[in-house]
Amino acid sequence: MSKLDRVDIRLLLELVRDPRAQIGELSDQLGVARNTAQSRIRRLLRSGTLRSSGRELDLEALSYDVAAFVTIEVSHRELDGVIAGLRRLYQVLEVHEISGRGDIWCRVTATDTHHLQSALRSILRIKGVIRTETVLALHEHIPYRTEPLLQTLAEDS
Repeated sequence: MSKLDRVDIRLLLELVRDPRAQIGELSDQLGVARNTAQSRIRRLLRSGTLRSSGRELDLEALSYDVAAFVTIEVSHRELDGVIAGLRRLYQVLEVHEISGRGDIWCRVTATDTHHLQSALRSILRIKGVIRTETVLALHEHIPYRTEPLLQTLAEDS
């Protein structure tokens, strides 16, 4: 897909905030014609930038080519503060408290390895972070999905 412009990015932001937003609402919020909003959504879907769920985005289409999974060991007294600190980092996509090795697992995205290194340094500067372990994702074979789960539930009921 060609480079995304300001309207494309604002449209994606509105769809992430409310995947059920109607075309009329979107066009009003963006200040564009209904046909423009509709054609942009179709183009974003066709290119794969916007996945069919309407909420998931192809981060590579947004120039975020690096995905990493970071396991973080924290001082337990500082757990809430660490989570709050992670919430402030725009590159952190999700955070889970985990059992086993480490205390927190998070998914981080970056435009390149230098950008990732910057994000990791920001994580390490959060008060209460003891150490991190980072694993790079090389390729996404199965994106986040819930359809098979729901299909099984529907068949069982």
